[in-house]
Amino acid sequence: MEALLPSSSSFPKRPCSGDILPVGDTSVLPNPDTIDASLVSLLALRDPSVSIDLSIQRILDFTAPELEKEKLIENAMRVASAVHEAAMRSARRRASIHNAASWPLPSDLTVKVFSILDTRSLCYAAAACSMFSKCAGDPLCYCNIDLTAKDPKINNTVVSTMIQRAGKNLQSLKLGIWPNTATNEDVIRCTSYSSRNSMELLGLSWTERRPRQGKEPCILTRSCLLALGADGAAAGALLRSLHLYNIDKMDGPGFSIALSACPSLLDLEVVGLRIELRQILDSVSTNCHSIERLFVESSETGSDDSLKSPTCVDLVNGCPHIMSLTLRGFKLNDHKVRILIKGLVNLKSVDFSTSYSIAGLFLRNLGNGSNGHLLEVLILRDCLHLKEVEIARFLSALISGDCKLLRYLDISNKDGLSAEDDWNVRRYSPSIPLSRILEERPDLCLLANFPPDECCMDIEQTSDREAGSDSSLQIENNQLLSTDYLDSSDSSYGSILASGSEDAFDSNYALYDGDSLDELEFS
Repeated sequence: MEALLPSSSSFPKRPCSGDILPVGDTSVLPNPDTIDASLVSLLALRDPSVSIDLSIQRILDFTAPELEKEKLIENAMRVASAVHEAAMRSARRRASIHNAASWPLPSDLTVKVFSILDTRSLCYAAAACSMFSKCAGDPLCYCNIDLTAKDPKINNTVVSTMIQRAGKNLQSLKLGIWPNTATNEDVIRCTSYSSRNSMELLGLSWTERRPRQGKEPCILTRSCLLALGADGAAAGALLRSLHLYNIDKMDGPGFSIALSACPSLLDLEVVGLRIELRQILDSVSTNCHSIERLFVESSETGSDDSLKSPTCVDLVNGCPHIMSLTLRGFKLNDHKVRILIKGLVNLKSVDFSTSYSIAGLFLRNLGNGSNGHLLEVLILRDCLHLKEVEIARFLSALISGDCKLLRYLDISNKDGLSAEDDWNVRRYSPSIPLSRILEERPDLCLLANFPPDECCMDIEQTSDREAGSDSSLQIENNQLLSTDYLDSSDSSYGSILASGSEDAFDSNYALYDGDSLDELEFS
């Protein structure tokens, strides 16, 4: 190592704060032998505090000018600080050597272990010692970056640094303020008899299951993902998974630029971004042709009606490999849903929860003449316009043998199902063949949670009722359970239902017949 460094005579060093220089002369470097001899003498003292104190006092007594005395005291303090810092550095070096000698794993295996850690734990490990810091700096440790948090503390600089460390090894990236949403699997595993209690068992309130609204904004900006496109998009080229949560300042152009650097993306999850669904799907269909899982949840349920049929067709043509599709909280009518289900030939799981305009017409002949027969998961929870008659017809089709691969169906609705002629008339005890489903489809997990009839009189009273209402149903693992109803105080549909607004339907919806879509063509 010394042979690779230039000699001090060719490149003189800049004096450091710990260097001992003659008073008034900073151009002359001290003789190393003199320094070594002085330090050996000092370190050999049995009681250095007393000896040095007396020595400094004698030197000051023999120094006449007051200015010189002040300089001597400053130099003494500077030397003491330099000695202390040098001793600390030497201690850390020795500790690092000891750690390296005592650590049972070689560096390559240490890097492998660190690559399994989450991002926060990796940072903690890097701060432990210099050996761990060196191993934690390996690009392989940053293959899966998770910078999500409950509070907005991560800024663009941190994101850019992490992405640059990963380089071409980056495989997954999660950013933003974690929405604390309960997954469907978590809800299924709960043994509680009500949706409300299920959320409580998971430690989540109903408001926490929704995108953050009216809370402290995320400090990430629209340019937080620019590092994915740096150096010829080295970091984004092999990125497989991208999850973005509640990044308020992210806009359509910034989102599109980020996706353009990720041509190999397979999994995209977007929650609470203030970007129209049409823009999101356009960017996906243009840049992510290999995507297999697409999850988009609106920041404001029921307010985004930007999606048009041509955008659905473009998504079908541009992303034919989609197997799992989730569009929550958007204004989607049956025509657009039918385009997506029929066109995406590999689709196995769909979730249109809290979609405002779905009436259920797309369920007609779902298992015949389309790709619906391949579905394994269908979630239509809290779709305000979902009609009782369409659900009854679909369940009868399931009993007859349609959609044989379907294993999970959720038709729960905190506002009840809609009547056939007027969606303002709610069915809290719908006439649907639940008992026959138990007998004919024992492999199907069906969730059908509805509020008691009295909830339409006073919604606030239902949040305090005990479990055991006879009109609330949950069929899970082929057991008919009595349930009470979840607290709907945060429901964004309550005001819509009371207003009787019909703006959820586009101009073509009134003329649409669910059986007329079999001849849809995709270029």
